[in-house]
Amino acid sequence: MIDNIQKILDSETDINKLKSEIKKAIKINAVNKHEWETFETNLNQINNEFIVSLSKKYPNLTSKDIKLCVYLKMNLSSKEIAPMMNISFRGVELHRYRLRKKLGLTQEESLSKFMLTV
Repeated sequence: MIDNIQKILDSETDINKLKSEIKKAIKINAVNKHEWETFETNLNQINNEFIVSLSKKYPNLTSKDIKLCVYLKMNLSSKEIAPMMNISFRGVELHRYRLRKKLGLTQEESLSKFMLTV
């Protein structure tokens, strides 16, 4: 949304048109945020059994760790996960590395395959 507003500010010269475009961008983002919250709620309901099982086996996992586990179980790549978690590709890779340590996995073991066995 911020990038979109920045583009609007860079391109528009008329103040009224500028205000209108920014308001529209904010309204679109509000709708997208609601849709995203609905998606996350549905995702958690679908994977509730997995989340409960994972939380019982590994009580030290944070909510972000569990969210990453759900995405990994869906066999999503780091590039696909990054925008969903609102972090960079490198951030996902770092999070995966830390998750491996918490789960006691080696670098050779596949996180996605491990998630299918939990």
